[in-house]
Amino acid sequence: MSALSFCLTFMARHATKFLAIGVLTGLLLPPLADFMRPALAPAIFINLVLALIRLDFGDVTSYLRRPTLLLLFTGFALFVSPVAMAGIVWALGLPPGLAAGLVLMAASAPITSATTFALILGLDAAFAMAVVVLNHILLPFTLPVMALYLLGLDLQISLPEFMGRLGAMIGGAFIIAIVTKRWLMTPASQARHASHMDGLMVLGLGVIAIAIMAGVTDFFFARPAYVLLTIAAAFIANAGLQAIGALVFLPAGRKIAFTAGHMAGNCNMALILAVLADRAEMEVVIFFALAQLPMYMLPVVANKIYRRFL
Repeated sequence: MSALSFCLTFMARHATKFLAIGVLTGLLLPPLADFMRPALAPAIFINLVLALIRLDFGDVTSYLRRPTLLLLFTGFALFVSPVAMAGIVWALGLPPGLAAGLVLMAASAPITSATTFALILGLDAAFAMAVVVLNHILLPFTLPVMALYLLGLDLQISLPEFMGRLGAMIGGAFIIAIVTKRWLMTPASQARHASHMDGLMVLGLGVIAIAIMAGVTDFFFARPAYVLLTIAAAFIANAGLQAIGALVFLPAGRKIAFTAGHMAGNCNMALILAVLADRAEMEVVIFFALAQLPMYMLPVVANKIYRRFL
């Protein structure tokens, strides 16, 4: 085994620890975060492509034959969750930037690495896989409408442009993944390099975790109270959505419930940030950055909980 192969496999096996270290590195080393900031959007896109290559679309088809759970989660994640979050943040009177970030978080699809996390945490990877594919296909149509029209968020971007950017990002990743799976890599090759691709995804997530923290440390020294409020809100929202999602789907069994909960709380905010680019307000960017803390740190705790109850 080559050194590179060993490193990628090692990173895949210890993904939760590497991700927790990565997100803290971005906070503790602001110059490194600033240096890696230009790599944010490319890393998000490449990780999306890798995640789609790793997915076995056959497992997605099996869930489409019995779509009840898949459709129920999709309705909960893309419609019920953001509407409920909007009601909560407006009732609490949170600052506009923080409120917008929380609602966009709730309206987004689960992170593309949900299947990888499901494998690491012993959850239902096939269900996570089906949800990730369907929700990302629907996201360019649901999220802009929910954000701009139904929830009235001011994101400094028009509906057609928002849908176009999101569709180009997701559609381009699907096209590359399908071409790769169909003509560039055989099924045997995909299986042989599965751990390597998982390691590359962990590396990509680490790059995202560091790059997304650009400007956060300086912002903290300028507005420490706001940053602490944002961190608290991010942890509460993530854990709260996980708990609610798990409870809603508990009748389907613990494994499905924990999988649904994990996906409900860990949403693809980096994708939205890449799409909004320079249009997002600084407060929204700060929330998306700090919301990576619970996303990358809570699995270390959740892993013990899942192992105990599963």
